Amino acid sequence: MRVLVAEDHAELAASVARVLQREGIAVDIALDGRAALDRAALTDYDVVVLDRDLPGVHGDDVCRALVAGPHRRTRVLMLTASGTIAERVEGLSLGADDYLPKPFAYAELVARIRALGRRAQPALPPVLERGDLRLDPAQRVVTRSGLRLALSPKELAVLEYLLAAQGRVVSAEELLERVWDEAADPFTTTVKATINRLRAKLGSPPVIETVPQSGYRI
Repeated sequence: MRVLVAEDHAELAASVARVLQREGIAVDIALDGRAALDRAALTDYDVVVLDRDLPGVHGDDVCRALVAGPHRRTRVLMLTASGTIAERVEGLSLGADDYLPKPFAYAELVARIRALGRRAQPALPPVLERGDLRLDPAQRVVTRSGLRLALSPKELAVLEYLLAAQGRVVSAEELLERVWDEAADPFTTTVKATINRLRAKLGSPPVIETVPQSGYRI
């Protein structure tokens, strides 16, 4: 999952990003409304966490632009210091998909982002399975033949994306865009290295197939 955090308080934005990255979510940060729009124009985010009171371009205008823009599957979670019913209704009427007042619990923020991320994708079963391989996205648990596997957040995120593709070939470029953030170097072998580690942990028989000149599939 790829998430944009549009929040002008740099420390809060960085804190949210760290929490999401520990969950295996790729995160980019924008500190004002103009930067948020510029990033959203270049990247098809699953979820945008949007502070309503952004400088530059106000969060309300950013929300309107996101809803009317080309990436219409992007879900918007609006944040605000005001938790009144009127404020929530107004925020949702702008096109936001969810609304969370500050201060918030990080566990709730993560849960809401994951719920919105599922809505941004084609409908999938609550548990992803292929043969004896089982991944529970909500619990962040992977098992094979009933045995729990110790995967890093990034390995789990790659496996989840491949399983969600339901047999479709996924290119290394697509994995880099959807599972890594903008700091990832597109010319490195980071995707290949992560796939190799994941294969080793998944064991035999192999479940990740390399399709020459195309990418990977399960």
